[in-house]
Amino acid sequence: MHSSHGQPGKASTGWGRHGQWIWRGQSCHWRRLGDPSHPPLLLVHGFGAASGHWRRNAAVLAAAGWCVYGIDLIGFGASSQPALRLDNRLWARQLQDFLAQVVGQPAVLVGHSLGGLVALSCAVFFPCWVRAVVAAPLPDPTLLSDLKGQAPRRGPLRRRLKRWLVRLLCRLLPLELLVPLLAHSPLLDLGIQSAYATPVIGDQELHRVIARPARRPGAVRALRAMSIAMALRPHGATAPALLRRLRRPLLLIWGSRDQLVPLRVAQLALSHRPGLPLRVLERCGHCPHDEAAEAFNLTLLQWLAELPPAQSPSLAR
Repeated sequence: MHSSHGQPGKASTGWGRHGQWIWRGQSCHWRRLGDPSHPPLLLVHGFGAASGHWRRNAAVLAAAGWCVYGIDLIGFGASSQPALRLDNRLWARQLQDFLAQVVGQPAVLVGHSLGGLVALSCAVFFPCWVRAVVAAPLPDPTLLSDLKGQAPRRGPLRRRLKRWLVRLLCRLLPLELLVPLLAHSPLLDLGIQSAYATPVIGDQELHRVIARPARRPGAVRALRAMSIAMALRPHGATAPALLRRLRRPLLLIWGSRDQLVPLRVAQLALSHRPGLPLRVLERCGHCPHDEAAEAFNLTLLQWLAELPPAQSPSLAR
């Protein structure tokens, strides 16, 4: 591992001690900040981002008594970008193996956007490795379509047709042209700005967190594989089904001005799991952890303080 800055109060995308972990033949980038004897907390980034996006949270959480880990999901950040079936089931398995092989004990999972869905998936599929989950926010198009809490019934022919159409459309999309164009043009800054309610154009650290992975040779391959896999997930891997199966504490955090996953999606999530705590942070968009970091950290730490004590993996089933 090599070290970078991560003092309390210092916002740096290079926070923590960095390491590489080989998982199923793929290189996985991760980092850690804080005393390894403290309870572990794993930060999981969102779509198009990386562990550096937690620049305004890691040091505060470590100073509050947590051993903070960050991970780059396969396909993102500095981790490998393979043409595997990249969906929240695979990433949940990546998190579970990381907790088992690197962290060595169950952890609290805090996920931003796609990372929230992955954290929720890990808690449902591998509950003995997860103490609690925070999703900030929880995105999944199926929350908009699965309003009755039931999987749509499709015959085998319709399922085959859907698989064929999804693969065809994803292969026809000229991603080899679109991704480099976006990654090297001002359009990327406009895309980043759409996730924030306050101006962030000119934030070079934030730009690098998003741009570097998008400019890597495997980015197009991974994006195409991800698009197909996420579109063809079984119903059991969608947010409505996961919410109904969850047996671990879950906190939802939402930005009041989120234009990408509007607040009404939170209400739909609550319809599948009534009683979930929801904290709405004012005057921020899709990235509350970065845009309203002080309020986010305070909200998170207050909720974490109320969690039941940690259990060993053998007792946490």
